[in-house]
Amino acid sequence: MNPATLSRRTVIFVNIAHALDHFVLLIYPTAVLAIAAELGLDYATLIALATGAFVAFGLFALPSGWVAERLGRRNMLGIFYLGCAAACAGLSTAASPTAFAGWLLLLGIFSAIYHPIGSAMLVTHASRLGRDLGWNGVWGNLGAAAASGVTALIAVTLGWRLAFLLPALVCAVAGAAFLWMVRSDGVPGSRSRNDAPALPVRRPGLLMILFGLAILAGGITFNVTTIALPKIIDERLGLTLPLLLTGSLATVVFVFGALTQLAVGRLIDRISLPAIFVGIVALAPLGLGIAGAGAGFTLLLGLTLAMVSIYGQVVITDAMVARYVPPALRTRAFAIRYFLGFTVSGFALPLIALLHGQGGFSVVLGATALVGGVILACAVPMLMFARHPGAPEQPRQQAA
Repeated sequence: MNPATLSRRTVIFVNIAHALDHFVLLIYPTAVLAIAAELGLDYATLIALATGAFVAFGLFALPSGWVAERLGRRNMLGIFYLGCAAACAGLSTAASPTAFAGWLLLLGIFSAIYHPIGSAMLVTHASRLGRDLGWNGVWGNLGAAAASGVTALIAVTLGWRLAFLLPALVCAVAGAAFLWMVRSDGVPGSRSRNDAPALPVRRPGLLMILFGLAILAGGITFNVTTIALPKIIDERLGLTLPLLLTGSLATVVFVFGALTQLAVGRLIDRISLPAIFVGIVALAPLGLGIAGAGAGFTLLLGLTLAMVSIYGQVVITDAMVARYVPPALRTRAFAIRYFLGFTVSGFALPLIALLHGQGGFSVVLGATALVGGVILACAVPMLMFARHPGAPEQPRQQAA
């Protein structure tokens, strides 16, 4: 296959996988509103069943990167597609808390494959790093955005079981198409368009520590906000809304995050990464604080600002790995990056349940705003140490 054709197809299927990855993980947080009514269990009990899924989502990112070096990235992405299909199909048959917990755990294991593998594949095959990372972020965010609205629509019209089964069919078809149309990782030993040497930095050890802390804190804010969003709107908007409208409002908030990722991707090819990082990160504690103190339109405004920040950060941190980590180490670096971010974020579920029990979503949002402040405290010194004196701000082939 022509290398250009292979790269083009790979980027397309990596983007589709990103959308499906976030979609399938966020089916349950919306479907649980319908499941609770059918099973007669409260929200806190049911939402806690997904803890294993979100812990596995981070925990298994690390071995996924290791296995990919032996099985190949293309084969691992195929396993992601088909594994998520199987787990979603299993969830459509669940009838007890134990069954839900088990299938959700399996979904978390398979969905963990995407980020370390897909990110490394995208960086290898991207024609322009910032632009392609931005579009990849849009696909992922649109998957997250669609999950609330689509799940609510299917649950209301066809039942919550089909809200899992139909996405399972989509994953299976997409996986089969990927394995048929993308036959390899690429030409062995070829030099990627994004295989420029890593940019030099001052105080690399300190920069690594700050980056790690920002990833850990970002994982908590990401999952607390995205998982709880439908319930926050349902409980704090100040209106009694049907499930379909609640899911649709959550989708609108997510869409703003998608648009932000596209804009941030464009900026990455033009402006200092640490400078963009500081600006985007500052919006998280501001938005979460506004949402925690407000209701109605003020609540939606705060949640939108928070979502803009949270999803913008994802694109920037991926670009930092691509720019500051040597090409030979990127798959492992992406694995560690997502291992840190998603493993700690798995504890967002019991954290939501605990804080919600203490004072509702005002407490949940207030505590999450404080965690967002930790990211900002890490981002500011990163601005000082991320660039080595006299070093070019961007690799030559990316500056165009």
